[in-house]
Amino acid sequence: MKHIEVVAAIIIEDNKLFTTQRGYGKFKDGWEFPGGKMEPGETREQALERELWEELAIKTKAEKFIKTIEYDYTDFYLTMHCFLTRIVEGTPKLLEHENARWVTKDEIDSVDWLPADLQVIDDVKKLL
Repeated sequence: MKHIEVVAAIIIEDNKLFTTQRGYGKFKDGWEFPGGKMEPGETREQALERELWEELAIKTKAEKFIKTIEYDYTDFYLTMHCFLTRIVEGTPKLLEHENARWVTKDEIDSVDWLPADLQVIDDVKKLL
């Protein structure tokens, strides 16, 4: 089975969490934490900063490692490293995603999260 290793940003500002909606692929329309695949030779933090620049045109800083999620999808096995991340420059622009939302702690369970991303929601709630 194919193994994919990704990084994900948990971006919180003003007690709201930033989430994005996939605009392509098998999981189109599902909601997720922004991020993406690591490239050879990159640290997790470098990959996260590159992915957020490519997908949202923002400069960021990974401030704290939250946890690693291991999730077995039907077609592949996912390892997702989640970081509390701060936007240091820019406003998110949707370059790859269909939509984005800032959600409060009360709204977080109303989001149709992708299965792997759902595994970190309880940790995120503690940060809001």
